[in-house]
Amino acid sequence: MTTAVQMVQMIRQGETTAVGLVSAAFDKIAETNDALQAWAWLDRDAALAHAAALDSLRQSGRTMGPLHGVPVGLKDIIDTAAMPTACGSQPLAGRQPDADAFLVSRLRSAGAVVIGKTTTTAFAFMDPAATRNPHNYDYSPGGSSAGSAAAVAAGHVPVAVGTQTNGSVIRPASFCGVYAVKPSFGMISRDGVLRTSQTFDQVGVFANALEDAALVTDVLADFDPHDEGCFWRPRPQLCAGLASLRSQDPHFAWFDMPYFDRLAADAHAGLMDTVARLGNRVEQVSAPISFAELIEAHAVIQTYEIPRNLDRIRQEFGDIFPPELGKLMAHGATISDKAYDDAMQCRMAAIDYFASCFDKFDAVLTPAALGEAPLFSESITGNPICSTVWTLAGLPCVTLPLLRSAHEMPIGVQLVGAAEADDKLFGVANWLDGYLRQK
Repeated sequence: MTTAVQMVQMIRQGETTAVGLVSAAFDKIAETNDALQAWAWLDRDAALAHAAALDSLRQSGRTMGPLHGVPVGLKDIIDTAAMPTACGSQPLAGRQPDADAFLVSRLRSAGAVVIGKTTTTAFAFMDPAATRNPHNYDYSPGGSSAGSAAAVAAGHVPVAVGTQTNGSVIRPASFCGVYAVKPSFGMISRDGVLRTSQTFDQVGVFANALEDAALVTDVLADFDPHDEGCFWRPRPQLCAGLASLRSQDPHFAWFDMPYFDRLAADAHAGLMDTVARLGNRVEQVSAPISFAELIEAHAVIQTYEIPRNLDRIRQEFGDIFPPELGKLMAHGATISDKAYDDAMQCRMAAIDYFASCFDKFDAVLTPAALGEAPLFSESITGNPICSTVWTLAGLPCVTLPLLRSAHEMPIGVQLVGAAEADDKLFGVANWLDGYLRQK
């Protein structure tokens, strides 16, 4: 598959055009999307018109952006003024935002061509979408960023944007066999993105190449005063981190997590083989905090915040929420302010611990999912628990498509880095990806 970086280079060298790249994307979508169902909305005419305008810019010798002519997909909870944003909900099918989300403006200013909206589970929760897994249609792509992961894995687009509140970027990337990054909390603005949890909602990127994930994240990462979670400090540059030369091999931490007894046998075997191949570069760490308590704290915070954030939708449209989300919202309304405050204190303890943990280690090595994707017939999106602790602490995460299940389905390996050290994490990820693939 041609990467986004390669596409931009080809355009610069006159080997192709933005119109050619966008046309090829729509041709590829036409081949498989009837079965795959990765897209909630497509606008060929508007995308080709934008691509033609970008070609005119290049022909006139004007400045080209870092994503000039690259076709991208956006999860259907990200507002777009020129396309509906239905949040995976049929009752909102006609919802037309007044303005683009901040991140959409960033993509467009970099020269990207937004060709459509990718499918999502309803309101980015766990009730599954209609999307299938490109590796085998009998399997789910996971969720909630189902379409973004599937569209990249199927080669429809080189990159797509998703979101994660628990494991909704890292898990579907693992299931679909693509690279993905969930950056440090506050790196990318969430203005114009459906809010379910102000504490955990984060934007992430799917790609078929690590360099593409870095490039798009660098484009998206910028301060936005309209998002109170967006930090005002300079952002780490992931492309620079990816290209950095290491003077020594990285040192990985390995935590014995309370959910490891739920790992599928093939996932466990693959991870143990990875640890064995890394040898003394991996050190098992005994943490002074309870990971089980952190997982429970995440559940309390997310469950408390979701009904309070979605209440405005209920007021406008009524109880249009699917079964699993409806049950969670009802439970969330019963959680006390004290229980929420206690959980937030637990979160702060985790943030404090990990701030010191990475003084010694370059990254945490950990599973991206418990195993291969669930069967589509099971009507589930998979367990997000392999992401929960890291999302709680707001740490940057990358998943690498390195393992295969007994059924030849993808399984990812996850790396977790220090907060706001996303550039260093990408350097480590690049090293690990190369090291394990050359063996």
